[in-house]
Amino acid sequence: MKKVINTANAPAPIGPYNQAVISGKLMFVSGTIAMDLQSKQIIKAPIKEEAKIVLDYIGEILKAGGASFDNVVKTTIFLADMNNFVHVNEVYASYFKGDFPARATIQAARLPKDANVEISVEAMLD
Repeated sequence: MKKVINTANAPAPIGPYNQAVISGKLMFVSGTIAMDLQSKQIIKAPIKEEAKIVLDYIGEILKAGGASFDNVVKTTIFLADMNNFVHVNEVYASYFKGDFPARATIQAARLPKDANVEISVEAMLD
């Protein structure tokens, strides 16, 4: 059984997918970018601000599914430029308390809408 999660407080999918899907006690949040909710255009901002926007959107999706960053067990970060790793890492760390989730960080040749950062997460629900 699966439950689809979509919220107006985060960018609508730009393809055939949902913002998140819950299966059993696991929540899978799709890759999220800093896209303006109305214009659907990428928000061009300094990398730290772009990362914060992405993580705020992920927080809204988690909330819509009954979770929070405390429930996150795995993240995947895609960067357009690995030189931004330290900046994204600094912002990322501020969203978690206590134990950090497992994580992979990958430099991608190109991200949707030419974003600089895209993040997906997996969470364990209570």
